Amino acid sequence: MDNFSLERNGANLILHISEELDHHAAAQISKTVDVMIEKGSVKNIVFDFKGMTFMDSSGIGMVMGRYKKMNYCGGNVYVTGVGAGVDRIFSMSGLYKIIQKVEA
Repeated sequence: MDNFSLERNGANLILHISEELDHHAAAQISKTVDVMIEKGSVKNIVFDFKGMTFMDSSGIGMVMGRYKKMNYCGGNVYVTGVGAGVDRIFSMSGLYKIIQKVEA
């Protein structure tokens, strides 16, 4: 069962994540996105969290890991569709200091 889908828009990779972002989903997403980053064709990653109901610390780690990879490659990471619960997690963890929230 996949709870995420990928969309390419030029050099942008948009990940639509729904339902739960737990350690299983985070590992699956990391693996999929890393392959695309390593191919060198991704300049920006947008995590679309609209419809997501749960995220644990592995979700934070997954976002951070993709940020580090993209930062190394000269790319950027953005988040959109952030609900109140995830917004609080991002604020408390300090992710907003390095990752920009954008409106869809």
